Amino acid sequence: MTKIDLKRELRHLYSPPKGQIVEVTVPRMNYLMMDGEGDPNTSPAYEDALKALYPVAYTLKFKLKRASDPVDYVVMPLEGLWWTDDMSQFSVDDKSNWKWTLMILQPQPVTPILVDEAIETVRTKKNPIALPKLRFQSFTEGTAAQTMHIGPFSEEGPTVAKIHNHIEGTGRSLTGKHHEIYLSDIRRADPKNWKTVIRQPMS
Repeated sequence: MTKIDLKRELRHLYSPPKGQIVEVTVPRMNYLMMDGEGDPNTSPAYEDALKALYPVAYTLKFKLKRASDPVDYVVMPLEGLWWTDDMSQFSVDDKSNWKWTLMILQPQPVTPILVDEAIETVRTKKNPIALPKLRFQSFTEGTAAQTMHIGPFSEEGPTVAKIHNHIEGTGRSLTGKHHEIYLSDIRRADPKNWKTVIRQPMS
């Protein structure tokens, strides 16, 4: 059985050092994605998105594991692209006007046909309300600055500012969308230990 460990293969993207800004080039990769808007702490659309994304992601994992040429891999962590129509007004302190794309990275063996099959399986078993909004899409982020934030989401402000200051201090500009990768199970881990990759594309 082929085994894939994307966290290990992409360690430079998913395990940046704490307290240090590093620059990376994020290649074109494939994701399960779903769009929405509103504060993730209060928006029903956010919860609905999770109830569709995770079942499809795990269904894909088990489909590939049972295939004639089996592949085993660990489901990758949830990621979020966050933005506002006017990015000059983007603030981690006020999320009411945020728009977002939630996504889960998929390994190369996952194909559009497999995704369609997984969606149909989930529709038959659970049929989550947001399932029709789920899509399989490639995404290229390019050059970005990132770091590891340790602690609750409410304390991300200084970390985000540090990344922005780094980018502007080197004479470059912020581009694209604020990107977060959630490495901790927030249902179990103490908030003070939550690990979140904070990434900002730049040009």
